[in-house]
Amino acid sequence: MSSLAPLFQLYKSRLREFFRQPARIFWVYGFPLVLAVGLGLAFKSKPVEMIPVDLVESGSWNEVAKTIGTHNTKPGPSLDPRISIHSGTAEGTDNRLKTGKTPLVILAISPTQVEYRYDPTRPESVTARNAVDSILQRAAGRPDPVKTSDIVIDEPGSRYIDFLIPGLIGLNTMGGGLFGVGFLIVNFRVGKLLKRFMATPMPRRDFLLAIVGARLTFLVPDIAVLLSLGHFGFQMPIRGSLLLVVMLDVIGALAFAGIGLLIAARANNTETVSGLVNLVMLPMWLFSGVFFSAERFPDAIQPFIQALPLTQLISGLRMVILEGAGPLQIWVPLTVLTVWSVVTFVVALKIFKWS
Repeated sequence: MSSLAPLFQLYKSRLREFFRQPARIFWVYGFPLVLAVGLGLAFKSKPVEMIPVDLVESGSWNEVAKTIGTHNTKPGPSLDPRISIHSGTAEGTDNRLKTGKTPLVILAISPTQVEYRYDPTRPESVTARNAVDSILQRAAGRPDPVKTSDIVIDEPGSRYIDFLIPGLIGLNTMGGGLFGVGFLIVNFRVGKLLKRFMATPMPRRDFLLAIVGARLTFLVPDIAVLLSLGHFGFQMPIRGSLLLVVMLDVIGALAFAGIGLLIAARANNTETVSGLVNLVMLPMWLFSGVFFSAERFPDAIQPFIQALPLTQLISGLRMVILEGAGPLQIWVPLTVLTVWSVVTFVVALKIFKWS
């Protein structure tokens, strides 16, 4: 019998176990896809914002309506959002304001005197009030000494969805490493399967390599699903080498698999491993720049943030995918992730227990 036979058999059993559990397939492939589609649609380029307001039909309401209408028909981008007007009686508009159907009621007493009715604790009401007031003041001849212009940035590669996709790839890699490796080993231990493996002549190395190898097998479909969604669904550019993207993600997966092994090395029940996994994941969810830049956090904690494996994985993926970076440009992420991989695997192998 070949010395690699135990490793190969364990590897096949791990693949079969994965595909026999639809819930795992959803969380590995379906959930990131749903998340990417939802956030991509929510933050895709939108037309100019329309703010609804109510205008009381009394006094000089026609003049105000014409002024706002003129603003709405101006070509090109504007400093102010467009205003959608709903006109009605004083009683009707006040009732709509009280019931939250409109953020602002305008009463035009005269062409030069306007009354605003709104709740200052509602951000949308304050926004509506300031937008309408800016339009009316400018129409009345308010000087604007500083000349400004608007440049709309909606080029693929600079949008939020382009920023988001590499973050979701990194997030999926982390979840697969921690849950797919850590939970699996603890479940084996709880089910007394590790003791049975221990009774065989199989080296401990083969057992752990089979689990990690199965996880790496699922990695390529993970990347392919999210990259395909970003590229074909949202026209996200892929400016760097796909091979480098895969290599970087594999090293990241090894780092998280090592952390998963380390967590599971001594944990005796699922409650313990669940708490440890969430303890490890939570700081990276918050600080590693999945949904917004990690640079928003104070400088004092940046060394801690930059040392996190998810921070470096996402940073490297964005550099390759969006900036076309090569291996030399991403040497810091590669180095940090490699250190995490080597250290966690070495420590996990030393402290791992079968029972």
